[in-house]
Amino acid sequence: MTPVGVLVVDKPQGVTSHQVVGRIRKIFGTRKVGHAGTLDPMATGVLIVGIGRATRLLGYLALHDKAYTATIRLGATTTTDDAEGEILETRVADGLDHDAVEQVMAGLRGAIEQRPSSVSAIKVNGKRAHALVRAGEQVQLPPRPVMVSRFEVTSSRTDAGFLDLDVEVECSSGTYVRALARDLGEQLGVGGHLTSLRRTRIGGYPVDEAIALDAIEATTTPMTMDQVARASFPVCVVNDVDADHVRHGRRLSFEVVADPTGVLSADGELLGLYRPDNGTSKAVSVLVG
Repeated sequence: MTPVGVLVVDKPQGVTSHQVVGRIRKIFGTRKVGHAGTLDPMATGVLIVGIGRATRLLGYLALHDKAYTATIRLGATTTTDDAEGEILETRVADGLDHDAVEQVMAGLRGAIEQRPSSVSAIKVNGKRAHALVRAGEQVQLPPRPVMVSRFEVTSSRTDAGFLDLDVEVECSSGTYVRALARDLGEQLGVGGHLTSLRRTRIGGYPVDEAIALDAIEATTTPMTMDQVARASFPVCVVNDVDADHVRHGRRLSFEVVADPTGVLSADGELLGLYRPDNGTSKAVSVLVG
């Protein structure tokens, strides 16, 4: 029997998020597998994968805040804002003053308007931006509001005229660490790009609790949907009458505490996600049936 639930995978370098999904489809013998929050092939770390009905949760899990460790190379710009792209320009950066670096980083923290990398998965006229760039088109995406709650240097070193910064980032969903590297280098006048990226957390799912892709087998037990709900959202338990309402997507007579709130049956089954609505609660997603 195909399991239903969520795997928190430690994605290795050199594979796409889609390839991770493909491998898990093969392991469990089902097409109904998806992931929340794409990681580039060069990036490693937390990738949340849903199996079966749990794929319905992925859009909500992707909205959690995220944490990363990364290395930024100052002194070079690339076509992709990371080490996988072609170098466009280099400048000497090993003499940069660390106070100047910190001053620019301070301006990239908090609520900011960030222009996503042109090789992102954002759609432009129905096509992915990265596909347009690889086809030779010029793509300039509009800025969007994001929250960067942490952007700190943990160590630094110089190399052949470059300044490499090891950084830690905590940010909202939709933030591009590549764009932080690009903007830091741009504002310092030397250019910058990412040379490594590791996602260490999505919401309450840290990388030290993730499973290596090569360790996943057909006998691997994913987190159940109720476990995921308890780890991800506020939850409430309802009686049998309200449980039947949830199964049919009906409004509940009481107000849940947050959007979304997981609604569980008395025996612990995750029935759906609801949001508060003027003293009552409205279905966001029905997760049974």
